[in-house]
Amino acid sequence: MSDVLTLAQVRVPGTARSKDESIREAGQMLVDAGAVTPEYIDAMFEREKSVSTYMGNYLAIPHGTNESKDSIKRSALSVIRYDQPIDWDGNEVRFSLGIAGYQGGYMDILSKIAILFSDMDEVNKLVAARSAEEVYGLLQAVNVE
Repeated sequence: MSDVLTLAQVRVPGTARSKDESIREAGQMLVDAGAVTPEYIDAMFEREKSVSTYMGNYLAIPHGTNESKDSIKRSALSVIRYDQPIDWDGNEVRFSLGIAGYQGGYMDILSKIAILFSDMDEVNKLVAARSAEEVYGLLQAVNVE
């Protein structure tokens, strides 16, 4: 499977109610997708201790540390949309996107996400989406080579 994002890796709505729960939820989805080992979730928490993964425009991108690359089996993205915003160090997060970049694939995924989330019209479409299928359809650019 070469797709970074599959429908199974999109959750609408998410169940987390806190930043820590959201990081765990995004990480567990990557584990469930077979993209990372469970140790990657610990590395996501380590990353968050050193620098916030809040990006603006309702988006947080929890991901592991450089030292956790051995925990990554393949590049993947988990996408969670929350109906109620999560407090992420004083910022409102509606989207938590867990990223695992295999062999340097992280920046490629991140750049596609950054382009999409820098456009508030696109963000508003994602907020208004009524289903995981709709969110998945709006994020198809991450699967394009």
